[in-house]
Parts: sequence; structure tokens; C-alpha cells
Amino acid sequence: MMLRLLRERLAPYRTWLTLVVAFQFVAVVAMLYLPSLNADIIDEGVATGDTRYIVRVGAIMLAVSLVQIVCSVSAVWFGARTAMSFGRDVRAALFHRVGTFSAREVQHFGAPSLITRSTNDVQQVQMLVLMACTIAVSSPIMMVGGVIMALREDVGLGWVLAVVVPALFLSVGFVVSKMVPSFRAMQARIDEVNRVLREQITGIRVVRAFVREPYEADRFGTANDELTAVAVRAGRWMATMFPLVMLVVNASSVAVIWFGGHRVDHGQMGVGALTAFLTYLMQILMSVMMATFMLMMIPRASVCGDRIVEVLDTHTSVPVPDDPVVPDPARRGELDLDHVTFAYPGAEAPVLNDVSFSARPGQTVAVIGSTGAGKSTLVNLVPRLFDATEGEVRVGGTDVRRVDPEQLWSAIGLVPQRAYLFSGTVRSNLLHGKPDATEEELWAALEVAQGRDFVEAMPDGLDAAVAQGGTNLSGGQRQRLAIARAVIRRPGVYLFDDAFSALDLATDARLRAALKPITREATVLIVAQRVSTIIDADLILVLEEGRVVGRGTHRELLEGNETYQEILTSQLSAEEAA
Repeated sequence: MMLRLLRERLAPYRTWLTLVVAFQFVAVVAMLYLPSLNADIIDEGVATGDTRYIVRVGAIMLAVSLVQIVCSVSAVWFGARTAMSFGRDVRAALFHRVGTFSAREVQHFGAPSLITRSTNDVQQVQMLVLMACTIAVSSPIMMVGGVIMALREDVGLGWVLAVVVPALFLSVGFVVSKMVPSFRAMQARIDEVNRVLREQITGIRVVRAFVREPYEADRFGTANDELTAVAVRAGRWMATMFPLVMLVVNASSVAVIWFGGHRVDHGQMGVGALTAFLTYLMQILMSVMMATFMLMMIPRASVCGDRIVEVLDTHTSVPVPDDPVVPDPARRGELDLDHVTFAYPGAEAPVLNDVSFSARPGQTVAVIGSTGAGKSTLVNLVPRLFDATEGEVRVGGTDVRRVDPEQLWSAIGLVPQRAYLFSGTVRSNLLHGKPDATEEELWAALEVAQGRDFVEAMPDGLDAAVAQGGTNLSGGQRQRLAIARAVIRRPGVYLFDDAFSALDLATDARLRAALKPITREATVLIVAQRVSTIIDADLILVLEEGRVVGRGTHRELLEGNETYQEILTSQLSAEEAA
């Protein structure tokens, strides 16, 4: 899979890769030519005392060296640009692919793993591309060219090359084969460390509230120790690589000097030729060492590449329609669920089973039920965070699966169960709802959401800083800003997924009263735990184990629905309910 990744993502940079190969070829050929020139100086110039010959050949060596330097620098420059551009493109591709995922795919991979794949994994493959442009191109040329030039100096010592090079390749290949499983396990352990660390950072308040620091420290320590153990195992194999290579290099150098010395003594080769042969041997072994360094990176990069391709090959379970339909503007705000069933893949029972209702602009539909009844899942089906397994969800009279996602989302204002805010300012968070909103619209939305007072009390007002996740604000403040973010876009359908849970009863009542004139021409779907929040709804659905076990107004359910009565009596007295 990694080869496919490289082939597809490096295709736009064929010109740069061609230049890399060309410059590397010229640089290596120049490097291979230098020992031969040096041998000529020793055997022809020094031996005969011809100073002019020495100067002339020395000048040629200097020119060749300058060509080598220029070509080497150019090759590295183009190689670095190619590798960095490749990394940028892969990160962008991962970001856009993850952006199309539904909640199902995100849950499958996990947020920590997706972050690791977009950063650490891409960096590993990017480094492989860089090393390939600088080492993988030059090493084969140097190896083959070195063998040719060495045999050109003296064929009698060629048997040393025939023994040394295969031995080095076999030993290195064995070590690399042992490193691959360790690197694969290492990336999985990195995911686990990221997951534990992310949970502990985001849940630091809960950890401290329950005095669970020792337990969490042990949990992180276990994950960290497992990563260390795998990394040490891979490091042990890696540590054997260079000593093994150096053993072969030193043994081959001794063999060349020993047997070459005898050949010089017998007049079968010159001292310059022996020097050149030894230099070529070092270049050949150096190319093998550089190739070895490449081979050390390939196992880990291969694992990372497979993980990247796994994400890029995963298609969303909520695909964009091939022929999208624009909802009828005359039916703006209409919401219908027609015999909707939803089940997770492999689940024994559906989360929602045969749910149907219709809502029109100006109406408020409320959903109530016990924990795990499927309330949030029902809300998530409307903006296509999931797709219904059976039945249809229609917005504006059109099945949401046939609507262009941008058109669908622009018609919906969602306030999720967990009011998430982005790092930035109050203003930047509200502009997520409507990027071109004016100052007056921002304040008006805050006033409806009962958030104007606390925002005005901040030193910088709309430009007050908001930490990632809104951790510098209270739960109620986060919910009110999330509500203002949905209100500011004036959608046709409002979705409130338990969006008033952190508000006190007085603020809840004021907010619902302020919402009435704003939502007069829109449909409102509310999921709530408190009966007081939904008591005035036009239609209340009572969910139990994914089924609608009651529907009607508050008074109708109060008179004839046992489940609703149980929920109500757990919160209010009979007199208050009436």
C-alpha cells in the first residue's frame, strides 16, 4: 500500500524527481572518477617525477570536484522540496478525507489514532522520500559504478567484492526482517499513549475531583512502558546494524590491503591502482551502508504508509449524492422521519426502531426518554452525522441522502449535547455559525441565548479569548455560546440535543421565551432530560429502548402514558405537573 501511496502522491513531482536523478547521477560519476585520477597522479606523475602532469591532472580533479559539489547541492535541494511537498499533500489529503467521515468512521479509528496518522506517520514517510531522493538514487549508481571502476583498476581483487557485497546484503536483510513487526507494534503503542494522554488532559477536572491521579499515572505508565519495551526491542535490532556493517567494512579493507600488497610486490598492480581500488571498495561499502540506513527506515515508514492508506481508502458511510437535489425553498423548515430505523454494524439490536413524526415551521417537537433510549442518535440522523439503516429522514421535503451536504447543513442549526468551542475568541466561535455576521447580529444572537451579560462583563467583550474546548468558561456559558452560534445563522431547523442541561431553571425559561419569536418560522427539535424544558412543546415523543412508546402534548401524555408519568414524577410533584 505504501508503494501505491508514493506512486500516486509523487506523480505531480516527476519533473523534480527527474532533476534529482540527473544531478545525483552526475555527482556520483564525478565522485567515481576522482580515485582514478588520483591513481594516475601516483603511478604516472609521482613515479616519473612529471610535475606538469601532476598539475594538469590535479586541475582536472579540482574541476570534477566543483561539478560534484554543485550537482550534489542541487540534488539535495530538489529532493528536499519534493519530500516536503509530498508531506504537505498527504497531510492535506488526510485532513480532507477525515473531514468527510461520519461519526461512525471517526469512532472506528479513534481521534488519537487519526492525529498520529496525520502527524507522526506522515513525517516517517516524508523522511523516507527525502532519504530516497538523496540516498536511494545515489547508492545503486555508486555501487555499480564502483564495482566497474574497481575492476578497471585490477580484476584480480574482484573476488573480494564478490564475497563482501552479498554477505553484507544478506546480513542486513536478516536484521531488517526482524525490525518490521517491532515497528508495526510501535505505531500501535504510540496511538495508545496518545489516547491515554488525551483522555487525561481533557478529563483533568474529573481526575482531580475523584483523586485519581495515582491511578491515571499508573495507566499512563503502563502504556508508556509498553511503548518503551517495543521501541527497545526494535532499537536492539537497529543497534546491531552498524557494528555488523563496520565489521564487514574493516575485514574487507584488511583483505584488500593484504592481498593487494602481495600483488604490488609481484608487480601485478601499481600503488596508485591499489589506493584507487581501496577507495572504490570504501565507496561501494559506503553505498551499501547508506542503503542500509534506507532499509532501516523502510520498515517503519512502510507501517506508517499502510496506516495512512487505510484512512485514505476508507470512504464515508454518508456519501455525497451523485446528483444532489436542492430542497424546495417553499418547504423550508419541514422535517419528517418516516419509519426510521438505525443500527450500528454488527449490533444485536437497533438503536432506533421504526420512528416516525412530522414537524412544520412554527412547531416544536421534543424527545424525552431514559439514558440510552436513542435520543441523541435521532438528532444526529437529521444533519446526516449518521445515515438511517431503514426509512427516510426528510428536510424540506427531500431525503437528506439526496441533498448536497452544504445545502443540508446551511438549513440546520445544531447545538450538540457537548457544547464544544474552538480556541480563539467569542467572536470567532460565533462566526462559525455565520462567517459574514455583523456586530449587531452577534450581540442579538447572544441576547437571545442569554449570553450578552457575561460576554459584556468580559474585559475584551466579543474579542475575549476562548480556550480549546471552552475550558476557561463554565458549562452554562459554553452552552449559551453554542446556542448563539446556532441562532445567528437563522436556519430552517433547530436541533437542540440536551442543550439546556447546564442552565438554571430561570435562565432556561428566559432563553425559551427569547427563542419563540426567533423560531416562529422554523422547526425546533429538542432533546431534553428536564420536563420543564419541553412542557410547552407541540409534540413530545417518549423513547424507550429506541421505540416511540408515547406521543402527544404534555397533558395528553400526563393522562395516558406510564413511561412519561414515571419521568415526570421523578422531577415534579403532581400539582406542579398540572
